[in-house]
Amino acid sequence: MTCWYEGPLAAFDTETTGVDVETDRIVSAAVVVQDAAGTRPRVSRWLVNPGVPVPAGATAVHGLTDEHLQLNGRWPAPVMFEIAEALAEQAAAGRPLVVMNAPFDLTLLDRELRRHRASSLDRWLDSAPLLVLDPRVLDKHLDRYRKGRRTLTDLCEHYGVELAGAHDAAADAQASLDVVRALGRRFAARLERLAPPELHNLQTVWHAAQARGLQAWFARSGSEESVDPAWPLRPDLPAAA
Repeated sequence: MTCWYEGPLAAFDTETTGVDVETDRIVSAAVVVQDAAGTRPRVSRWLVNPGVPVPAGATAVHGLTDEHLQLNGRWPAPVMFEIAEALAEQAAAGRPLVVMNAPFDLTLLDRELRRHRASSLDRWLDSAPLLVLDPRVLDKHLDRYRKGRRTLTDLCEHYGVELAGAHDAAADAQASLDVVRALGRRFAARLERLAPPELHNLQTVWHAAQARGLQAWFARSGSEESVDPAWPLRPDLPAAA
């Protein structure tokens, strides 16, 4: 029987105007679908004119300028609809969705849907929930004592995955998918008996524990930065009084 990490997987990634899921916007996104390890992936790409200026710092990361997005990007409302439909299609097929640092990309998509579609990501997932695989959460749990950073670039280097064109949504999605396959093989003894729905639920627990540990580290360092334990989607902010 084929293990889940050798079988059908999809991956999702975004490039954005910044790192605040409540206020920043998606400027590009990609969904990569691969039916089995080693097979040719199917890639869907979106380029978005976010309707707000793109900060120079964000452009320095992904290379997408205001001028380029205004000329070539589409308006957000139809794009967010299409992305949500694409993710719902993966959920309906029971195909696990790889999302590196899922609470960022999925929450940002949810907020964009609320902003431009008066809806939410959950609406598209009424019939079937997403089965998310987050390489960051998996790696931190399975190799918790390894020192060093755990960005996508770091994980690619650690697991021997090629990352061509970092900070391109499609390239990052494909690399995240490849990292999960490599991670699955390396920790096969601990993962092969777990079905994706079980693994999704376990990551909810693992991420919460990781968030508590990071919050404690911040407290010891005298930082007031807070860490949200929610995974794979952050809850709504309380309504303003």
